[in-house]
Amino acid sequence: MSIAEHVTEIFERIGAPVRFDAAGEIVCRTPIDGSELGRLAADTAASVGDKVGLAHAAFEQWRTVPAPARGAFVRELGELLREHKDDLGALVSIEAGKILSEGQGEVQEMIDICDLAVGLSRQLHGLTIASERPGHRMMEQWHPLGVVGVISAFNFPVAVWSWNAALAFVCGDSIVWKPSEKTVLTALACRALAEEAARRVGAPDGLLQVVVGAREVGEALVDDPRVPLVSATGSTRMGKQVAPRVAARLGRTLLELGGNNAAVIAPSADLDLAVRGIVFSAVGTAGQRCTSLRRVIVHESLKDELVQRLAAAYETLPIGSPLDAGTLVGPLIDESAAAGFAKAIDQARSDGGTLVAGGTTADGVEGGHYVHPAIVDMPAQTDIVKAETFAPVLYVLTYRDLDEAIALHNAVDQGLSSAIFTMDVREAELFVSATGSDCGIANVNIGTSGAEIGGAFGGEKDTGGGRESGSDAWRNYMRRATNTINYSTELPLAQGVDFG
Repeated sequence: MSIAEHVTEIFERIGAPVRFDAAGEIVCRTPIDGSELGRLAADTAASVGDKVGLAHAAFEQWRTVPAPARGAFVRELGELLREHKDDLGALVSIEAGKILSEGQGEVQEMIDICDLAVGLSRQLHGLTIASERPGHRMMEQWHPLGVVGVISAFNFPVAVWSWNAALAFVCGDSIVWKPSEKTVLTALACRALAEEAARRVGAPDGLLQVVVGAREVGEALVDDPRVPLVSATGSTRMGKQVAPRVAARLGRTLLELGGNNAAVIAPSADLDLAVRGIVFSAVGTAGQRCTSLRRVIVHESLKDELVQRLAAAYETLPIGSPLDAGTLVGPLIDESAAAGFAKAIDQARSDGGTLVAGGTTADGVEGGHYVHPAIVDMPAQTDIVKAETFAPVLYVLTYRDLDEAIALHNAVDQGLSSAIFTMDVREAELFVSATGSDCGIANVNIGTSGAEIGGAFGGEKDTGGGRESGSDAWRNYMRRATNTINYSTELPLAQGVDFG
């Protein structure tokens, strides 16, 4: 069976056969072997506007539904995801190139955020606030916001959308989703499941709209005044284009942008633990995660041993089709990613770096772009080390004391995820303190990749400052109203103002 035939079977089992258009502008390919899966017609600026209109009409109905009833819709979506986990996970692997366990893990993230959102649907709490005026009460309420625009990247084609959508749905919002042009099919599969969930619980039609296309489509969504919040995941360059356009119409943005994540390896580190954490964080998804480990900052006393152990581990990595059960490293998404990988290694070597593992193309599946993940020993943190290369390149730097390590760690523009491996509680606490890591995520004795749903996900600096998923991230998708209620027969003014 060809990969294209596999995709057709998946959609048939989901219950929504995909309708390809032979003349379509969007060419769906798999990075596994570069083969074409089908073509789809792209949206236009006009059709984006139409879909925003449909989503807005659905929102006007949805916001009147009690939040616990909205939770029933998300619960049903979660059940459908459980039912189709294997098929949807395989589709993620086919479109994004992730190994099978990562594809299924991404669907599990969707299930987990649905579970969290269902519980949240009964906990959209405001506050009761003490009033300085007698006979008065102050309180705050959270109300549905409106149409939420979601722009997602290829590397997490469904999970990141679900982080936004599950919360937005229980908060009373509707969604217009622009997936990456490289992973459109997973979005269409999710739309089919969401529409079935809505049908089962009687939710309004049109709660989820999907728009497909390139820059013109994204700009139409970003510029539409009926979209009060745009949640965009992608490169820092993309975020710097989206943010001012939304700000120009006084809209909100939730940005999840690039990362240049580092792990500090202290003298007391458990090296067995550190090696396992480093390898998964650096080569998982072929280094194409925003949380992928790019830099190892190791104490000079451990450098030689750590590099030797990492190089040995890299030698054992099975590279090939992500659909094969034993594979740990699948393909890069496209030729551009492979070129970026090679260019970064060449530049690092020009800067005095020593290639100690990988760095070459690999024999994967014909037509795909497969590489041996690279480790480069660097004499200093040069410009190429400070840049995010979306491929499996790991730079090794050394330090003498923790202050130096933290300074090296923070001396990049991005601020997403970070880690320290240490058995010294003082070092651990310092690293996660206000004077330690400047990232939105700071871990101890685990890698930089693989965040749980319960915590708020996001970063600082050029990572954009957004927060998604757990904690109080739900507040992004609602508007706050402060109410003052006078139950007395007097009308005292605040701050003792006398207007008598």
